[in-house]
Formats: sequence, structure tokens, C-alpha cells
Amino acid sequence: MNDEQRTEALKAVPLFAGFSDKDLGRVLEISKEVAHPDGKVVVEEDQTAIGFHLIVSGEADASTGGEVVNRMYAGDYFGEMSLLDGKPRSASVTAVGELHTLAIPAWSFDRLLNEHPEMMRALLVELCARLRHMRDSHPSRS
Repeated sequence: MNDEQRTEALKAVPLFAGFSDKDLGRVLEISKEVAHPDGKVVVEEDQTAIGFHLIVSGEADASTGGEVVNRMYAGDYFGEMSLLDGKPRSASVTAVGELHTLAIPAWSFDRLLNEHPEMMRALLVELCARLRHMRDSHPSRS
């Protein structure tokens, strides 16, 4: 994937809504595209977070306690919760087929949030949506 394709992928993500092309270029500078083969565990539940991942192509399953709880696609992201609260990851994420992510290391992600506080609101909206989905999917757990 070239930089133009990566930029277009970023533009499609609500988290980066309102970013100028210059800002998106900055995101590309601090990120690295990583290919994950089918079945690879990209992040592991209960481990410390070292980065944020945005799916640019492919699919991944999020699982907790060995149970798949969500399928993610291009434009979805993971790793932000642990970066925000400093706690171990709440889920494992495993590649389903060939998966490509843009990975942003924790220290760069923090800097990005400081430079673009509107990202924090987008993250909060997404986290609320995930909580509501979990509640609706598992009413007995609410």
C-alpha cells in the first residue's frame, strides 16, 4: 500500500475526521504498516499495550477468555483502551486471513492525542458504542 492509499484509508476513519492532509501525513510519519499472517495473534489479552493498530486491509477477531466477541474490518482499530488507561489489554486480536495494520507506538499515540484533542472525543464515542454493543449482546452482564 502506498502513502496515497494509506492517507485515503485514514480519511475513512472517524477517528481522523477533520484532519488536514498535513496532519494525516504526520500520522503516516509516526506509523508503520505491518503485515500479519492468518492466525497470528497481533495483541494478547492481559498484556501491556505498546501501540495502537488501525486495520487497513483484512479482518481480525477480538476475543476475551478464548471466546470471539467481535470481528473487525478495514477502518476498525484496537489497542486504544490500554493506551488510554495504562491497564493490560482487554482482548486478544487475531488475524483472520492476511491482515495489514498501521501501527502507532504508544509514545507517538500520546503525542498525537495532545496535538489533536478532537481525537479523544472520537475515541470516547467509539468506546461508548462498544460498551452499548456488549450490553445489547449480553443483557445479563449489564
